[in-house]
Amino acid sequence: MEIVFSKYLISSPSIVNCPPADRPEIAFIGRSNVGKSSLINMICNFANLAKISSAPGKTQMINHFEIVNENKKNWYLVDLPGFGFAKVSIRQRRKWEKMIEEYLCKRENLANIFILIDSRHSPQQIDLDFINKLGGWNVPFALVFTKTDKSTQSIVSKNIKDFFMEMKKNWEEIPPYFITSSVKRTGRRELLEYIGKICSEE
Repeated sequence: MEIVFSKYLISSPSIVNCPPADRPEIAFIGRSNVGKSSLINMICNFANLAKISSAPGKTQMINHFEIVNENKKNWYLVDLPGFGFAKVSIRQRRKWEKMIEEYLCKRENLANIFILIDSRHSPQQIDLDFINKLGGWNVPFALVFTKTDKSTQSIVSKNIKDFFMEMKKNWEEIPPYFITSSVKRTGRRELLEYIGKICSEE
């Protein structure tokens, strides 16, 4: 699959404000500063589609983008608020958590959510906890290991292997996963092929 058109549509404070659920929807989420906006821009081949910020917590609502592939198949790409160390109040963080949970559990056209994991770090409990929540909610997901250009191949490989070891404590099978670098554009073709397959099944 190749993307031929992408456009920002709307930022919604809750699921009731989201666009009509009339096409497949692919969402992206991860800890703050995981490289989510850069990855989205790389996938869509559009440098400024998703706003990049050096300050964690820039994304604060459910952001919808209209995407069209080479076969004129329309789908939504959704940029969700990050979780983790964004400097916001506890009240605001809980508001985000409620918004995200409602979206993930009730958005009827959600076909898949990509969980972004920073490959530079050893397994983080906050990532594992969120993945376990998705299992409880029965939400389909895949993993995307980001920023692989920022560390050596041996460190990246060890961190990914260790992450899977931690997952196996609660999961019988490892979900689909992708190894990416927005700088080197690594993993773009594989991600697009996977998204194309998911959208064709909806």
